Amino acid sequence: MSMPQPTPNSQMIETISRSMHDHWGLFLAEGLILCILGLGAIVVPPLAGLATTIFLGWLFLVAGLLGLYFTFRAKSAPGFGWSLLSAVAALGAGALLLWNPFQGLATLTYVLAAYFIVDGAAVIFLAIAHRRELSGKWEWLLLNGVIDLILAGIIISGLPGTLIWALGLLVGIDLLFGGASLIAMALAARKAAA
Repeated sequence: MSMPQPTPNSQMIETISRSMHDHWGLFLAEGLILCILGLGAIVVPPLAGLATTIFLGWLFLVAGLLGLYFTFRAKSAPGFGWSLLSAVAALGAGALLLWNPFQGLATLTYVLAAYFIVDGAAVIFLAIAHRRELSGKWEWLLLNGVIDLILAGIIISGLPGTLIWALGLLVGIDLLFGGASLIAMALAARKAAA
């Protein structure tokens, strides 16, 4: 009589579970850092929103400059025109965000609402997958996804008044709940490892 062989799916689940047990401290540290950053953004939402806008402006500007550099270094490569267009778009987006960060803040608030809708749905499906597959405290992920959808509703329902404070405050809340979910999962993995 032969022993039943483990399925590839069960081996993968066991490997992921073992990895979570072995590295629960890293998940805990990441969760704590996210909570601290989230609290900072909640305390001063307009400043956090403006800082986010300026940071993204610089990222786009640097990406555009690097894109131009590498595009012209490889002029003979296929898709030169598309690569040039992409680099110019990044350069333009960065320049606009840095030229008028308050207008950029308003635009990013609209983008944030769209992000919360997509991220909320994705995290809810992730929570359902975790519930079926391997990890404890999947309810925290589910709650995080629901919170994202609620945040999107708050932004949309409060326009245009939400344009000033929404980006900083809502990113802070999202970071806080994301950090809390990581902390909960890390502590569950630590208990399971003991």
